[in-house]
Amino acid sequence: MSDFLIRPVVPEDYAQWLPLWLAYNAFYGRSGATALPDLVTETAWARFLDPVEPMSALVAIKDGMIAGLAHYLFHRSTSAIEMTCYMQDLYTLEAQRGQGIARGLIETVYEAARQAGISRVYWHTHETNRTAQKLYDKIAQRSGFIVYRKVL
Repeated sequence: MSDFLIRPVVPEDYAQWLPLWLAYNAFYGRSGATALPDLVTETAWARFLDPVEPMSALVAIKDGMIAGLAHYLFHRSTSAIEMTCYMQDLYTLEAQRGQGIARGLIETVYEAARQAGISRVYWHTHETNRTAQKLYDKIAQRSGFIVYRKVL
C-alpha cells in the first residue's frame, strides 16, 4: 500500500498547489520574464473546479502536503469516435520522486479516462527529461510523433 493519497483538487488546495505549479513551469523554462501570466494560472485553477469544463486536476497528498499534481482534459479526436484524454501536466516534488507518486497520478488519470469511456491517454515530455521517460517507457508506448508548435 502506498503512503500517499491521490484525489481531485478542492478550492482549499490552491495555496499548496500553486508552488508545485510554479516549480513545474520553471522546470520547463517558464519562470521570471518567461513565466505564464497570473491570469493563465488563475483561469486554469478556475477551470479545474468547474464541473462544466473538460479540464481536471489531481493532487497526490503525502504527510498532509501536496507532493504531486496531474492535469488532464478530455477532447474529441479525428482518429477515434470516443473522446480521448490528454494529460497536459505532471509534476512531483523533487524530494518526493522515486516513490511511485508520478506512476500513481498517471494510473489515476488512466482510471478517470476508463470511467469516462475513453480508451486512449496521451501526453508529451521534453526530450531531455530522461528520468520521466524511464517511467513512461514502463507504463505506456512511445508514439513516435514529434510535436511542433508555432506561437501566433
